[in-house]
Amino acid sequence: MSNSDLPRSLDLPVFPWDLLTPYRETAAAFPGGAIDLSIGTPIDDCPASAKAALQAGADSPGYPAVVGSIQLRRAIVGWARERGIDCIKEDSCLPTVGSKELIASLGWQLGIGRGDKVLFPEIAYPTYDICARLAGAQGVAVSNDISTWPRDASLVWINTPANPTGWVATKDWLREVVSWAREVGAVVASDECYSELTYGGEGPAPSLLQEDVCGGSTENLLLVYSVSKESNLAGYRAAFVAGDQALISALLAVRKHCGQIMPSPVQAALTQVLSGRSHVKEQVERYGRRRKVLAAALEQAGLKVAEECEAGLYLWVFDPADKADVTAALRAPGSGADWRLLDRMAHLGLIVAPESFYNARPGSHVRVALCVSDNEIQETAKRLVKFA
Repeated sequence: MSNSDLPRSLDLPVFPWDLLTPYRETAAAFPGGAIDLSIGTPIDDCPASAKAALQAGADSPGYPAVVGSIQLRRAIVGWARERGIDCIKEDSCLPTVGSKELIASLGWQLGIGRGDKVLFPEIAYPTYDICARLAGAQGVAVSNDISTWPRDASLVWINTPANPTGWVATKDWLREVVSWAREVGAVVASDECYSELTYGGEGPAPSLLQEDVCGGSTENLLLVYSVSKESNLAGYRAAFVAGDQALISALLAVRKHCGQIMPSPVQAALTQVLSGRSHVKEQVERYGRRRKVLAAALEQAGLKVAEECEAGLYLWVFDPADKADVTAALRAPGSGADWRLLDRMAHLGLIVAPESFYNARPGSHVRVALCVSDNEIQETAKRLVKFA
């Protein structure tokens, strides 16, 4: 085989947000310019504690440990205790360079490959599918009906609160997942990066690793967590994975060879934000106010926020007046109700993300992010008055 055969296709889809270019151009032409509600990238200030820790750790000439400092791992364990998770130990967690790289690469890092099945929600963050593709495995989109899941799966991704829908799993549902996985021998990875972004006053969403969910055993269970959203630290790339000690050890061995290391200053910053949580409460309250204003404006415009959208960083929105035949969208991709709603909002200078980014089948929803300033939220509400 010659070098002319390179690069070889990895069978990756087009990066979804590249498809928004014409809609961005339409939105930019609106008087006052575009307001981008399509991407969940934080815009509020980083916590002072994180910035101070990052600066204090800046003189770091040596290689940091892949497994993370003992201070960081103790902070992860302390965070877990506050969440009612007692089964995480200092040797059963490790930092990751943001959560996306771990999600995309978890399959092959666990040795999953051709002939294996990776399950993920039918409406989901696209990177779970990428996890299967990069491992050469078969990705299978599944509903919340656990009885329909293929029993020969090797890895199952769950996400609660869910991106993009805002659905929150109950403890009963999570218990069913644990029971099912132990029957079939599958690994379950739970992406819980939005768990603190709840707005009903009931506290964080249930976790896969809470005692009354997993029975105190982490066998074949992993929790993936990020502080990007709750602490406005997406630019730091600060996350961690925790759970089954045997799985964590296997990941650590691979990551040592790959050099997947969180920089020492970022480890120090992550340690601080996991230890002092007052800033999280403030950020959740901030998002809660934006959510309330934006949801009311959408409803007044004749749009609906999906009933299951209880938590997270987004509103899952549809137009109840659009009753178009779904089969038409099947014949002409990019022409469904979600794209029509995207286009109508773009003509008001508002950029949102269509359901098609998260669902292989035609959909009717758009994802509307809360990650803009208070002034932009108010301006969005004003523009929605003109929605028709």
